[in-house]
Amino acid sequence: MSARLFLPTRAAMAGRRLPIVVYIHGGSFCTESAFCRTYHSYATSLAASAGALVVSVEYRLAPEHPIPAAYDDAWSALKWVASLTDPWLTDYSDPGRMFLAGDSAGGNIAYHTVVRASRDGGVGIDIEGMIIVQPFFWGAERLPSETVWDGAAVLPAHRVDWLWPFVTAGQAGNEDPRLNPPDEEIASLTCRRVLVAVAKKDTLRERGCHLFARIRDYYACTGGGEVTLVESESEDHGFHLYSPLRATSRKLMQSIVWFINQPPAPELNGGLLWHALDGSKISRTSTLTTPELIILGVPSRPFRDIFGYGMDTEHHFSRSSSTTCLAYGGKAAASKKANYGLFTGPVSLIRLTRGHQQWQHFPAALKLLSRTSSSRVCVLSVNY
Repeated sequence: MSARLFLPTRAAMAGRRLPIVVYIHGGSFCTESAFCRTYHSYATSLAASAGALVVSVEYRLAPEHPIPAAYDDAWSALKWVASLTDPWLTDYSDPGRMFLAGDSAGGNIAYHTVVRASRDGGVGIDIEGMIIVQPFFWGAERLPSETVWDGAAVLPAHRVDWLWPFVTAGQAGNEDPRLNPPDEEIASLTCRRVLVAVAKKDTLRERGCHLFARIRDYYACTGGGEVTLVESESEDHGFHLYSPLRATSRKLMQSIVWFINQPPAPELNGGLLWHALDGSKISRTSTLTTPELIILGVPSRPFRDIFGYGMDTEHHFSRSSSTTCLAYGGKAAASKKANYGLFTGPVSLIRLTRGHQQWQHFPAALKLLSRTSSSRVCVLSVNY
């Protein structure tokens, strides 16, 4: 395993600590290199644009070195970066702002490296975020969009079908969970932020969108970080590497730069009373009406996805009109009308007592709903 370090001199001369981006190149697991012209140019541009210390990883390629050799090399590279043994890392980097990034096959490798750091011994490795650009994920059965551009796509679906058996030396097929991550693997992620970038005409687009949605929903349930989807219209796989001056390529780079350098998410947002998110800190002084209820208005699907994850409830979900709200912790029926002026869209009815063991999931669910749903979410009151 080897790596190349790219240090933006202007940012380094400013005397500030720089975020670290561990970048894993693409190439279908069997081509390209951290030393090739394409990825030299991209890493240089990323370091200069983001003001980040970029570590571009060279890993072993298939078929001479079948998967999981690339995963092992990326893991070794991450541990080396985290050790801060290189003078540039010691003198210029901020180890508390480390990002794992990659495109195409490198996006798949970056994802599995973050999973490994989260599950299998990443003690002392603090990963701020994951950036996966047009990541390589697939499955045994085709999704609808995976046939739309089959004749003209950069990665035709039939080529994708045979790639994984080839790079695993025939040891795995397209049903391999390394191509279609299971829920328990997604549930292990501990990085605080995730960016998934897809291209509209890319054969891999729908898989990337599905992975984004699953990570987003899991983070919503557990109080995890922010998950961002960036879609490039009218573009195909790898466009940003081969046409870096194109408007869509510049826009994608800007999104990645913003993601790396954005400040922590604010604690206040929308119609939610953020100081009431932590159930242990809720007090009667923070209520707006009687101390009997927490009343919410949330669309049925987000409500089902979020509150249905790991939350036992007193009764099953049911669909209701847009004027019905949710009552938590009180004895009254969930039938408050829309005269509060806060609620839109159909909602589901459910009630959870304050003393319930799953109450810990409640604040995270509120936080996500206030950001992602079409309905405004507001804590009106609480009984505890």
